[in-house]
Amino acid sequence: MKSNPIESNDNNSPESSKDSGQSFLNALVLGLGNILLSDEGVGVKAVKELQDRYDFSGAVEFVDGGTMGFELLPYFEGRSHIIIIDAVKAGNAPGTIVKIDDPPGYFSSKTSPHQIGLADVLGIAAMTGDLPQNIALYGIEPKQFSTGLQLSEEVAQNLSHLIDMVADELKAIGIKVQPKNKQLS
Repeated sequence: MKSNPIESNDNNSPESSKDSGQSFLNALVLGLGNILLSDEGVGVKAVKELQDRYDFSGAVEFVDGGTMGFELLPYFEGRSHIIIIDAVKAGNAPGTIVKIDDPPGYFSSKTSPHQIGLADVLGIAAMTGDLPQNIALYGIEPKQFSTGLQLSEEVAQNLSHLIDMVADELKAIGIKVQPKNKQLS
């Protein structure tokens, strides 16, 4: 299991992410976490904010996976790409954005209750051939998992950057991504 802190000028190769072994795009962006436990809910909040800020082509589906487990399995079927967004405990400073090179390996460590089920889902998807070659995990190192709806200051400060990075990843694989026009009042 390897995590890489992400710098602001990340140079992921679009060529490698486009080679899914499939001739179509059918991407899933999956936000995970419990919004009642502060930073634990960052994945769910990121997916909502991503949809609020950008318009996307029909080749991508956004799912609030919350703390689901096996219920997520149907969402993996037939995907060319999966991007998971979650709080990621990788031993970095709170608020650090990371990209995990091996999401199934990372989730097998079962770092939180919802990830226990996701580790099993990823394993089953791999065994049934429903786990695409292109799967990425973007996350932010959490500061706290205390009861509360607000993200810690460190996580909240980097949430916007994480959202932009996921939008850039979607662009790199061929998804049309357009910023939404905000009307001035």
